[in-house]
Amino acid sequence: MTSTPNTDERLLKASLLTRILRRPELGALAGVVVITIFFAIFASDKMFELSGIMNFLSPAAHLGILAIGAALLMIGGEFDLSVGSMVAFAGMVFAASITLMNFPLWLAVFFTLAFAGFIGWINGLIVHRTGLPSFIVTLAFLFILRGLALVGLKAATRVQVAQDKAAYMNESLSFNEIMHAIFVQSGGATQQRGLAENIAPGIWNEMFSGDALEGLFRWLADAGYTATFKSGLPKVTGIPVEIIWFVLLSVIATLVLVKTPLGNWIFASGGDAEAARKSGVPVDRVKIGLFIFTACCAALVAILTVMDAGSTDAARGKQKEFEAIIAAVIGGCLLTGGYGSAIGAFFGAIIFGMVAIGLTYTQIDQDWYLVFLGVMLLIAVTFNKYVRRYATGEK
Repeated sequence: MTSTPNTDERLLKASLLTRILRRPELGALAGVVVITIFFAIFASDKMFELSGIMNFLSPAAHLGILAIGAALLMIGGEFDLSVGSMVAFAGMVFAASITLMNFPLWLAVFFTLAFAGFIGWINGLIVHRTGLPSFIVTLAFLFILRGLALVGLKAATRVQVAQDKAAYMNESLSFNEIMHAIFVQSGGATQQRGLAENIAPGIWNEMFSGDALEGLFRWLADAGYTATFKSGLPKVTGIPVEIIWFVLLSVIATLVLVKTPLGNWIFASGGDAEAARKSGVPVDRVKIGLFIFTACCAALVAILTVMDAGSTDAARGKQKEFEAIIAAVIGGCLLTGGYGSAIGAFFGAIIFGMVAIGLTYTQIDQDWYLVFLGVMLLIAVTFNKYVRRYATGEK
């Protein structure tokens, strides 16, 4: 009598269906399909014209850049609740570096990213050295950065007013006068406008503002492939640069997660930090690096927003930290870490953009937006949970 050797179930090849069901982004992709069908039925046809698609992809891109950073950090087992406040704070730093410090645009961009990365490093270092939950540390920085944005913008606008008065009198401000405007005078505004006139045209301007591929879209309009105005000009002049950045970051983050040792380290750090350390994974450095990356994502959103609007505002980014985390969770990221994907966050952000803008194409009251997203969050998380259990055989 011969016995059949037992085969390790880990060596069995999973079916295509099982591999698909195990993908963390499946719930978000299903959500995009459901939302698309919903708006195809109830929204105006204009929503899915090229101009309508750009309308909802643009806000989705801003949120999506934040969600990509949040997703990688969550996979690594941590949270950052300060990214919304970082958008306002980094916007203030970027605006001040252009108007008050007279930095060229390229230097202002690098300075802002470096400053934000430094704040992210501080967040990560505090979490690492103290052992405090990242939820608590970054919640503290949510208030710190928002307060600094408010105080800093008021000081910056006071200095700007003093500079304008001095320029009108053909004078220049002394160091003492600048310090007096910052620390002694009261008043000031929490918004700073007129930044566009301080930014010179050029390649760096085109990288962070306006539309890309304008020549291609002009050719498409001339050839009759896209809609035009009566004057013959295309209704859609190009792809907003924030969408390009969103797609680029999504692709890079996905490749890092699935194709590189760093991606394995991120999953290992979030799944079981102690086991990862014993295996030689530099868990602390990985997590601090993820805090830096998340802060830089917020700074990139700040730069794009300031360049697009020509102004900065201390109120920008409010609640975006929660929306970014929700987009990542809809995309399949677990709150416990060690599981998720950047592509899932990509689709999660698109759901936000479609709902936020799509309601304007319907007769539905826009105040249903948050209700809609809350329901989508519950459905997506529940869907991911049971599908993953089915695919992995968990009880």
